[in-house]
Amino acid sequence: MSDHHELLRNLEDFLVKAMAEIGNCKSSADIENLRVRFLGKKGVLTSEFLKKLGGLDSEIRPVIGSKTNEVKDKIQEAFSQKLLSMKGEEDRLFEESLWVDITIPGSRREIGFEHLVKKTQKEMEDLFISMGYEVKHGPEIEDVFYAFEALNTPEWHPARDSQDSFYIESGKILLRPHTSPVQIRTMESIKPPLAIVSPGKVYRSDYDATHLPMFHQFEGLLVDRDINVSHLKGTLEYFVSSIFKKEMTIRLRPSFFPFTEPSFEVDLMWEDKYGGYKWLEVLGAGLVDPNVFKAVGYDPEIWSGFAFGVGIERITMLKYGLTDIRDLIRGDLRFIRQ
Repeated sequence: MSDHHELLRNLEDFLVKAMAEIGNCKSSADIENLRVRFLGKKGVLTSEFLKKLGGLDSEIRPVIGSKTNEVKDKIQEAFSQKLLSMKGEEDRLFEESLWVDITIPGSRREIGFEHLVKKTQKEMEDLFISMGYEVKHGPEIEDVFYAFEALNTPEWHPARDSQDSFYIESGKILLRPHTSPVQIRTMESIKPPLAIVSPGKVYRSDYDATHLPMFHQFEGLLVDRDINVSHLKGTLEYFVSSIFKKEMTIRLRPSFFPFTEPSFEVDLMWEDKYGGYKWLEVLGAGLVDPNVFKAVGYDPEIWSGFAFGVGIERITMLKYGLTDIRDLIRGDLRFIRQ
């Protein structure tokens, strides 16, 4: 009988202790840990009370079992109430953490800068779009057909030398040395007449104060009936006068490019920093060679056209008075902020 009373006292003491510890829980994690310790399979209630029921007299066992279940129910109810109140508090604190005072001044953020090359490219694109040209893009890795053969550039030409171009697969695949392949791809897919410009990155084995191994080129192509040199010269005069925002004089100096005939170096009358004037070479141009038209299926007896190409970095340097092309890729913030 004494065991009976002792177990009842222990159950009461356990209930009091459990209620006190449940009241002291600070989080839902604390409640879960305490629930496992008190009511789990290996918890206090099981090990200290339920396992002892089998050793009790048959008359005492129902009394202790009933009391044990009563204690268990009270503890479970206490856990549920505590968890419910705590969840409400946690939800309130979480909502408070999301609250933002929109009247507080925002943090200062540094404003970035548009790169001069991209700024110039966008100006050039907008200028030719206003003249009715479309902007076309193409892959930067090309095969020799689009990079050279379709452009009337035979295998012995210096541009196809491995020291001048970056070949990925010898004699077959390379990083494009110009954006002219975009013109070939466009002519293959579009019937004339057409007017396009093709800006983008190109790659050549050069690196000094005026050359980069990777730079941006801007090429133009116009195909229509009865196109002649006067159309080319008028377009280029309008282009340079618009991009430099003042009336400019150009001259066409005979030259040679495999994909144009006749071909010209285009010089610009440029005022130097001392107030003098000199001719400055800025781009290459010419009338499209008939062999290029034949390569894309155009009849050169019906269609004619002109093409030109200019380095965007070249125009950028002239436009902003730069002396070293490498400044454009060094990432010096002092230069960019100017």
